[in-house]
Amino acid sequence: MAQQQLHIALVGNPNSGKTSLFNALTGLNQKVGNFPGVTVDKKTGNSQLSEHLVANIIDLPGTYSLYPRRADEWVAYKVMMDADPEIKHDLTLLVADASNLKRNLLFCSQILDLKRPVVVALTMMDLASKKGIEIDVAGLERDLGVPVVTVNPRKNKGLTQLKKVLVQAAKQVNPANSRDFIPNKEMAPQAVTQMQQLQPQLSDYGAIHYLINHENFPLNSQLQHSIEQIEIDNKFNPSKTQADEIMQRYTRIKTIMQQNVVEPDPLQRKLFTERLDNLLLHRVWGYLILLAVLFLLFQSIFWLAQFPMDAIDWSFSQLTGWFNSHLPGVWWSNLLVNGLVAGVNGVLVFVPQIMILFGLITILEDSGYMARISFLSDKLMRKVGLNGKSVMPMISGFACAVPAIMSARNIENKKERLLTILVTPLMSCSARLPVYTILIALVVPNHYYFGFLSMQGLVMMGLYLLGTVMALVVSYVLKFTIKLTEKSFFILELPVYRAPRWKNVGVTMIEKARIFITDAGRIIIVISLLLWFLSSYGPSSKMDALDARYAVLQQKATTEAQQAAYTRQYNSEKLQNSYAGILGKSIEPVITPLGFDWKIGIALITSFAAREVFVGTMATLYSVEENDNSTLKEKMNGALREDGTKVYTLPTAMSLMVFYVLAMQCMSTLAVVKRETRSWKWPTIQFIYMTALAYLMSYIAYHIF
Repeated sequence: MAQQQLHIALVGNPNSGKTSLFNALTGLNQKVGNFPGVTVDKKTGNSQLSEHLVANIIDLPGTYSLYPRRADEWVAYKVMMDADPEIKHDLTLLVADASNLKRNLLFCSQILDLKRPVVVALTMMDLASKKGIEIDVAGLERDLGVPVVTVNPRKNKGLTQLKKVLVQAAKQVNPANSRDFIPNKEMAPQAVTQMQQLQPQLSDYGAIHYLINHENFPLNSQLQHSIEQIEIDNKFNPSKTQADEIMQRYTRIKTIMQQNVVEPDPLQRKLFTERLDNLLLHRVWGYLILLAVLFLLFQSIFWLAQFPMDAIDWSFSQLTGWFNSHLPGVWWSNLLVNGLVAGVNGVLVFVPQIMILFGLITILEDSGYMARISFLSDKLMRKVGLNGKSVMPMISGFACAVPAIMSARNIENKKERLLTILVTPLMSCSARLPVYTILIALVVPNHYYFGFLSMQGLVMMGLYLLGTVMALVVSYVLKFTIKLTEKSFFILELPVYRAPRWKNVGVTMIEKARIFITDAGRIIIVISLLLWFLSSYGPSSKMDALDARYAVLQQKATTEAQQAAYTRQYNSEKLQNSYAGILGKSIEPVITPLGFDWKIGIALITSFAAREVFVGTMATLYSVEENDNSTLKEKMNGALREDGTKVYTLPTAMSLMVFYVLAMQCMSTLAVVKRETRSWKWPTIQFIYMTALAYLMSYIAYHIF
């Protein structure tokens, strides 16, 4: 028997446990894209409900009511109203927070009145219990008229029962509730009746929403005109109707709460969350604790990743040595060893750090502390033209600028949103991490102060702070040049502190490693192979002359040491006369004041495709030149300029790291800025100011050190 597919829309208030439930139901069977026509994340995933039924779950953006304001709320609203032509659902799975039931029931009651099959998943019952809240689930189910299932997705509790109820709902065992939560039709009886004559499938409440928001729905002009006429004929007042509706809903919700919920005395002792917030949100200690948390984050990236990185490096070194000793000295073995293997090594060696960074960020998000960072930062953000909501995209920028810039759509104020988009790429994303790591390891001693403060970790944190400080400075300057005036408000719901879900942390780490290997890795390997060709071949006239000269020298060599020296010299000159060498030499005069040589110049060009390509480029260039089984770090450490001095000195490395902190080294970021701002003006301004800033600060860093 073939499997049937059920389409479920997952909805709920922000911080109600909706994402946790989505992750618990779908596991790794998730896809992330964009909703049609808008840059709003669309998460979908499959869940096996029974032997013959698979659910395709659409995780809709969190929203507090069916009266949307932001772009992501409009997405959820249109799907709920069946006004999205590309996304249809058979069933609504509504997540409600038991510890904030009164607020959650407003949205819940609105969804019920749309008269579609609904199942309510009641989350955070453990937290409600800690607050002293007791809920009569059976009574609540009776009053709402739909199935209510208690779940704890963090501990995988209640999921089996929820799946059974979803299967029953799919079979129409529990059809849509026939009762209205409030008498919707009485608010505008004639207008609702006439609207339903035009659109017979609408419930009374759905008809009211069509009267209020029909301009935003994909309806033909004749239908739009007819609805306008109904509004005029019946003197329909959207604002008055909406206010009347909300008052009636809260009156009914109050009755339901009195009948089914026992709440404690509000003067009871403060909860653990509130007591902890007194410390973590303190006007002095809060900021010191935040700095300590960030410091530990960057220290951990070095502490924890050192051993797996060394193991991967050693493994590839051994593999290269084995290939060099067993394969014939022909072009394809050179391509395999110095192109493919070097490129794969450049990808895999940084996977441990990527996983650790994302794992630690997930722990901060899961525990509820990430929202506190937004709260603490609001005062500072306002001084530079942003607000507390800008913090989340900027912190997300530590992972990747592309989704971070897309998440800025949650900022209602246009000027603050634009400023956030323009400065977010200055936050050091995970793609820069491989660059920082290899350069810090080369020039910063692995010294510990007081037995636990790593010098390398301090430099890493300094680079991240430099990007953050420059983002605030640039925003302060730009706020005087962008002429948009619009009032701004910062309203943030602080989630309760909870123990991180270690399974979720593990899933995130694996998923981010997979994305890094498949997305960034693909680019790195393709560019490594292209670079191998460009650095192995050049104009025939130059290459033929070089081959002839060194053939004579090799014949004159009398010892193995002389032959090895001539081979190294030949590889070096061959690289300089290759297509890659010619390209690097042509831009060398521009980058010499920054302490860079022509090989670094090639890496700057190739890494515009993706910042992490820098490491793959270095791996390929030095492998082609030296062709031995030493690690990339050893090759870079031994690299010399033409005058015999080391390439990677402290001034050069610091200059290069500062350049990568501040430069726009990513095509994808520019593309997403263009899409978000719908203009080439802002990405062009962004590219120019970031490149100029990077050059200037890199020049200063080189001459200071």
